[in-house]
Amino acid sequence: MSTRPPLILASASPRRLELLARIGVAPDEVRPVDADESPLRNELPRRLAQRLAALKAAAVEAPGALVLAADTVVGAGRRILGKPADREEAKRFLELLSGRRHQVHTGVALRRADGTLGTRLVSSTVAFQRLTAQQVEAYLDTGEWQGKAGGYAIQGRAEMFVRFLSGSHSNVVGLPLFETAQLLRGCGWLRP
Repeated sequence: MSTRPPLILASASPRRLELLARIGVAPDEVRPVDADESPLRNELPRRLAQRLAALKAAAVEAPGALVLAADTVVGAGRRILGKPADREEAKRFLELLSGRRHQVHTGVALRRADGTLGTRLVSSTVAFQRLTAQQVEAYLDTGEWQGKAGGYAIQGRAEMFVRFLSGSHSNVVGLPLFETAQLLRGCGWLRP
């Protein structure tokens, strides 16, 4: 009987832990990585998500272990909407997203025990209804925007603003489960 290598989640996100639990995955260890998430000059949202996931997976020193990392980036066209620094920035993000479509990109990286890296990029399209000033203020009052790419949490009250979603819901939450399961199955860690 073979034993699986330990699985380390390189993320402090409680949402990612909850999502992994949905597919029966419990990391052996959680080791958040403090990485500079600033985009490079002219870097597009998709590329930023890919680069940061790979960077975070590589940053964890754990010989013989699997390291799973992810990064979610919200893009409005070429514009990157990161985690808002304060309420005013969150308000600007919500006003920008109001009545329009935007993309949510998540890069997932799995560093295998032999040091090789498997990656996936998942993109979903989300459309918000046109938001009134009162809706924006009421949402900001919830505090859900804090620490969330794009300034909203689809798994929370912001879901009532979503009039259209094309793609993976779990991707918009922060970890595309289908692709993550594929990576874990591909290295034999997750059994069918």
